[in-house]
Amino acid sequence: MKNSGIKTEILRIKKGIAPVVYGEVKSKKNSSKTLLFYNHYDVQPAEPFNLWHDAPFSGKIKGNKIFGRGSSDDKGELITRIKAVEAFLKTTGGVPCNVKFVIEGEEETGSAYIEKYLKKYKKKFSCDGVIWEFGYVDSKNRPIVGLGMKGLLFVELSKKESNQDAHSSLAVIIKNPAWRLIDAVKTLRDSKGHILIKDWYKEVKPFTKRDLKLIDAEPFDESSFKKEFGIKNFVNGKKGLEVKKALAGNPTCNIAGFVSGYTEQGAKTVLPSEALAKLDFRLVPKMVPKKQVLRLKKHLKSKGFGDIKIKIYHGEAAARTDPSHPIVSIVKKSADQAYGKSILNVSNAGTGPMYSFSNILHVPCISIGSTYMFARIHSPNEFARIDFLKKTTRCICLILDKFGKP
Repeated sequence: MKNSGIKTEILRIKKGIAPVVYGEVKSKKNSSKTLLFYNHYDVQPAEPFNLWHDAPFSGKIKGNKIFGRGSSDDKGELITRIKAVEAFLKTTGGVPCNVKFVIEGEEETGSAYIEKYLKKYKKKFSCDGVIWEFGYVDSKNRPIVGLGMKGLLFVELSKKESNQDAHSSLAVIIKNPAWRLIDAVKTLRDSKGHILIKDWYKEVKPFTKRDLKLIDAEPFDESSFKKEFGIKNFVNGKKGLEVKKALAGNPTCNIAGFVSGYTEQGAKTVLPSEALAKLDFRLVPKMVPKKQVLRLKKHLKSKGFGDIKIKIYHGEAAARTDPSHPIVSIVKKSADQAYGKSILNVSNAGTGPMYSFSNILHVPCISIGSTYMFARIHSPNEFARIDFLKKTTRCICLILDKFGKP
């Protein structure tokens, strides 16, 4: 950032917490409007290493792709923002509006401290709009302009039965905690994906007519998606509009991991002493993570599973920007100009701390970026498309230019 002409500093709240990298460039032309770029410098673990075709942090270039962990999520996206600002500084000597960067180091683990950073540095981070850390480009090379993100509740359920693993012949007299945990998890949702926890959907509001119109207009290539992931059908046989509505606004209950007993190659007749399940729940607007935690605990107790231990990792509320806000039109026109055509999306299916930014800074947040929807983010052989990095850099330049005009 310094090499690009951006004034930077490291912000901290306390020792042991990942710092925020802050950047700022003041405009000589229009100092009354400020655009903030939110990104993150942390990445998902690269394991399993044996599935990578090249070293995961090599940045190997093959044709139109750069391979490596973080190439898309989120360092490729961050570079498009930095290079756009650098382009203005090199060609015009300034930027069309004030620009700020907030780059955190804990997004991939739930942004546990970003709210504290936002509150402590609220004045420093003040702005008129936020360009979010990523944006998908669909299978037909059209960028998705995201107006929101789902929330998230990540929990760990566990059951310990004995003080040591035992020979599996003792399963006739020693309870297996894995079966106990399986029975508990099965009470959380039905085979159609509907969550069975009482009042889980109580605060959920239906889509507005305008939302449904935008969702219906958004293209989604079902056959390409199924082919990429090697699947035949969607949950509950969803098709057409129902698929798009689910991605934009359906809460989820997902088993992210289940561990118990022997999991290596070959056979081992063991009765495990404990079992552990990691679950994530995607939340939609009006669902409060703390309230959902209480409902989960109450549910397990009411179903006779009060012995299941619950560990809460983190929770984030959902956020959405009003599609009629002026900044939406600026981003949409810029994306259309850079890519030829873009798509408005009511809400991304993923999660980030967007609610914290919109709630504390009181500004709209919009995602636009260069991440190809099949870029294998969070998986081995993640890649960024070079053509999309270039187009998105141009798109960011256009956004800055249009945003800075009176």
